Amino acid sequence: MNRAGLSRRRFVGAFAGTAAGMSLPACDGGPPPSGAPTPPAPATVTGPDAPSATPSGPRPLYLGTYTSADGGGGEGVGTATYDPATGRISGGDVIGGVGDPSFLAVHPDGRTLYAVNEREDGAVTAVRLSDREVLGSSPTGGSSPCHLSVHPGGRFLLTADYGSGTVAVHRIGTSGAPGDRTDLVTHSEPAPGPGQQGPHAHQFITAPDGGHVLAVDLGTDTVYTYRLDEEAGTLTEVSRATARAGAGPRHLTFHPGGRYAYLANELDDTVTVCAYEPVSGRLTIGDPQPTGSDPEAGTNYPAQLVVTGDGRYAYLANRGHNSLARYAVEDDGARLRLLGTEPVGGDFPRHIALSPDGGLLFTANQRSGDVGVFRVDADSGELNSVGEPFASPVAVCALPL
Repeated sequence: MNRAGLSRRRFVGAFAGTAAGMSLPACDGGPPPSGAPTPPAPATVTGPDAPSATPSGPRPLYLGTYTSADGGGGEGVGTATYDPATGRISGGDVIGGVGDPSFLAVHPDGRTLYAVNEREDGAVTAVRLSDREVLGSSPTGGSSPCHLSVHPGGRFLLTADYGSGTVAVHRIGTSGAPGDRTDLVTHSEPAPGPGQQGPHAHQFITAPDGGHVLAVDLGTDTVYTYRLDEEAGTLTEVSRATARAGAGPRHLTFHPGGRYAYLANELDDTVTVCAYEPVSGRLTIGDPQPTGSDPEAGTNYPAQLVVTGDGRYAYLANRGHNSLARYAVEDDGARLRLLGTEPVGGDFPRHIALSPDGGLLFTANQRSGDVGVFRVDADSGELNSVGEPFASPVAVCALPL
């Protein structure tokens, strides 16, 4: 069956127990689990001078899942702790009352956790981390929300609805709960790409300049740039960047320098370097390059990239090939050079995340239902597994704080 024709629920819900390079000329309710301290507001990494000291003591780890997955699934937002020095994950509990929390984000002040409710009638839910109280939910206005982020100013929540191809903005109340929706935009143009029946918004993030927000749409092969009115919470489109037909762009990650970003393309198994102009918000998508997968070994679906705080290395999650591709980032962010791949030790790495100090990389492996941890070598960028994966039902998101 053509993978482009799979519904998101069927595609993501199904589960079971050579170097290359290119360049582009001038992109908490309850206390933290198991007695871990309440996390401080996350530091904003802006470049190679970002702090790298390893914190001491256990740190909280939150895990997204599907509570309504066929054959069994999670029961809510998973909680655990990890040791920043060893990478060992321990404990394990659940924040209940949150349905299908497939993607998670934390408020800049570190006090509130947000989760999408990836269902036909999409919604977002907030949880106060100090006592694990569910603060409330609000409809997104679309179906199957799969991504959310908090605007750096802390006043607005941005969500992407895969099923309806819409992006929404919610005002955040003083309690941290999502309030009224201030805007909802449908990606009605351009026409859907090959094999697609409509738009499929997959990500909605704020650019490093803070003045623009970008929405990645797999169905229309397009990245939309909007300006967010920080008083009214409304969106004004200012630019579009179109990937090659059938690429299926899924996830965009910015380099710390703010002038380049890296785009994972789910359907054609490629990544691209993108140039970004902060003043105009214009994104320019470069040529496709390999993910390190082996076409003869089966179909691969790139999920997302993360970039180290010093901007020297990038890592890509490969679902199917079940690997992490490792890239050297060169020319101040304008070039990715594939160094090799590392097996994840699990099946279908849906999401990856670096710990705040950059010393660990976590993989949420959906089909094997576990979370892997790798030590990141700051000098070489090499990854070394720190032990056996941590069991977590239908693990689709890992958020280390």
